[in-house]
Amino acid sequence: MSRIGKKPIDLPGGVSASVSGQTIEVKGPKGTRSFTATDDVDLKVEDNTVTVTPRGKSKRARQQWGMSRTQVANLVTGVTDGFSKELEINGVGYRAQVQGKTLKLALGYSHDVDFEIPDGVTITAAKPTELKVEGIDQQLVGQVAANIREWRKPEPYKGKGIKYKDEFIFRKEGKKK
Repeated sequence: MSRIGKKPIDLPGGVSASVSGQTIEVKGPKGTRSFTATDDVDLKVEDNTVTVTPRGKSKRARQQWGMSRTQVANLVTGVTDGFSKELEINGVGYRAQVQGKTLKLALGYSHDVDFEIPDGVTITAAKPTELKVEGIDQQLVGQVAANIREWRKPEPYKGKGIKYKDEFIFRKEGKKK
């Protein structure tokens, strides 16, 4: 039995869910998200709770059970609270600023990097060295943060680069004379 799949998902106030076939649509204060489950699970909405049950005892049905429940729970979290990733920029002269739908990054290259902000994601720069990526889609927020980090990954000697706020950079010792 899936421990994760067994737990019902409570819908907070202001959030509604509707099931049509294998697709569940969740509406909340921040927007609307939907998820299409495989044919191995059943989705039911009753009394402000969503339950996911497997259709059989096959291995695939048990695998999809927990995963589908987590996906639906992430939809509910996204439309109520949203998701965010925080990035830090370390390095002399490294900075970022948001101009409209473009994020301008100065990362030690001979040119500034212009990163187009996709729809569904907002990026704010409280300081020139701190970025916050926010949105209702957890996968999209994580992918955008990873794409920004990809421009200049943190290096192990001085720690220069773009890193997640809670990330630990393993430091190496430099050359010795």
